Amino acid sequence: QVQLVESGGGLVQAGGSLRLSCAASGRTFSTYTMGWLRQAPGKEREFVAGISWSGNNTYYADFVKGRFTISRDNAKNAVFLQMNSLKPEDTAVYYCAALKQYGRTAVDYWGAGTLVTVSS
Repeated sequence: QVQLVESGGGLVQAGGSLRLSCAASGRTFSTYTMGWLRQAPGKEREFVAGISWSGNNTYYADFVKGRFTISRDNAKNAVFLQMNSLKPEDTAVYYCAALKQYGRTAVDYWGAGTLVTVSS
């Protein structure tokens, strides 16, 4: 089992940057594909980015390609999401997740989420 705790959310102006962190616990963390998903007010949860267990491979939703970068540090049991050129439509609760399979978006474990608000 994997427990996940996100941090780093907050209020930022459009065009700005934020870096989200996810602290993971559990012996199997380093074997998991990890990812970030988000849920905007009134909308369904959607996939944002994923990273392989080794950190060597990543995949992104089209709407964040070129702006967001996912990374991980297995020695520290941590996953990160660097978000640049933020837009008001990026406003959402962002969730760290342990994914079932690389390249897929189905989730095994969720964190509680961290709120990102982008003002125009």
